[in-house]
Amino acid sequence: MSLDDERNDGLFGGSGETRTRLPEGEGGDDVYGARRSARGGRTSSRSLVTVVGVVVLLIAAIAFANRGGGESSAGGGDAKTPDAAATAPSGEKPVSGKADGIATGFAKTEQGAQSAAANFAVPLGSADMFDKGKRDAILRTVMAPQSVAKFQAELDKAYTAPFFKNVGLNDDGSTPNGYQFISRTSPIGTKVTDFSDRKATVEVWCSGLLGLAGEKSTKPVTNSWFTLTMELAWIDGDWKAVTHSQKNGPAPVPGDDRASNSDEIAKAVEGYGGFTYAR
Repeated sequence: MSLDDERNDGLFGGSGETRTRLPEGEGGDDVYGARRSARGGRTSSRSLVTVVGVVVLLIAAIAFANRGGGESSAGGGDAKTPDAAATAPSGEKPVSGKADGIATGFAKTEQGAQSAAANFAVPLGSADMFDKGKRDAILRTVMAPQSVAKFQAELDKAYTAPFFKNVGLNDDGSTPNGYQFISRTSPIGTKVTDFSDRKATVEVWCSGLLGLAGEKSTKPVTNSWFTLTMELAWIDGDWKAVTHSQKNGPAPVPGDDRASNSDEIAKAVEGYGGFTYAR
């Protein structure tokens, strides 16, 4: 399968949802309507909804498993899927550490692992991944030490002029004059599927934005839904990602919102900061 084919499919126990805290920026606007205006004819840029997909494609040894819900008995018994925990204060103090703008210092608990996975999903799906220096800094912060070199090497091979062109960027990865490149990932919820003293597997349900905002853009900003599965290890007093993989959805039915034009999208991204996720 080619890089474009993979990206064309979409973007990235005790269970629970993350509590969100506003960081540097402030609350959001409806920038998701653009998806409906471009769904019919946008395979190339929608196929690149986030750079996380590149990692998934390149690391062939990473396999993701679909986790089905519980089955009802023949007699009509209740499904055995556990209920999601309500979003509520945990009583734990939010993390205070930060490295290259990414939260660090998570608790050695299932809740801490969920918070780490959600926080890691944001930079891994950001526009900073298209810049070599910023990408390496992100990988050094979120990845386990033994995984950094491999991920750096594989991503360096992926971020080439043809790849940049496919998302509307210049050959060197810079944004063309008069346009604004947008790549954001927003976690919607998290679920721990495996947990032990030093390892955890966390699923993060996300929505992503990707595209080039500008008057004549042929790569308009669209959104996609995906679930990221991240394997974490407890290393030197913090959670670090060892591997991650992704699958499409769950995706809600699009609403009837009017698709915003490129100028509205660009102003929304400039005016509204992202979120920091912590329990």
